[in-house]
Amino acid sequence: MEDDSGVIQFYSHREPPFGCFSNFYAAEIIVDGKQWPTTEHYFQAMKFANDPMFVERVRTATTPHEAAALGRGRRWSFRADWDMECLSDDGRVSSARLDAMRVALRAKFDQHPELRQILLSTRGCKLVEHTRNDRYWGDGGDGYGKNMLGRLLMELREILISEAESGKG
Repeated sequence: MEDDSGVIQFYSHREPPFGCFSNFYAAEIIVDGKQWPTTEHYFQAMKFANDPMFVERVRTATTPHEAAALGRGRRWSFRADWDMECLSDDGRVSSARLDAMRVALRAKFDQHPELRQILLSTRGCKLVEHTRNDRYWGDGGDGYGKNMLGRLLMELREILISEAESGKG
């Protein structure tokens, strides 16, 4: 949903056209030669990169809801660096968690040109994952959350625009 201020709010993967920004949206990705049903599957599995059997269990989850439940249910075995944030050389905030999401989003929008066009069509707009359920990835429902998914989508959008304008994309 776009409002007059140039803000696009999204959340449900079932709400076109911007529902495709949700990690639950059914868009398979291939990363490192493995097929993932959704970006949610990939992201949740990367929490357990040190446990290949559990990664496979998450990868083969029937739905993104199941993948999310598996990923949220084993906090004790998360990789140690998952939440450690630092500033990368290019000035971006980086962590294993953010980098996993960047990889997933890049794969999704590179491998699905129709979704890339939707993302590019939002040029100049602020993207906000609007949900009370998440203050880190979303806006917390009240606008005070970090909105990291929206921020990473806008970051990727700028990269794709830059690549297209320089002839790389």
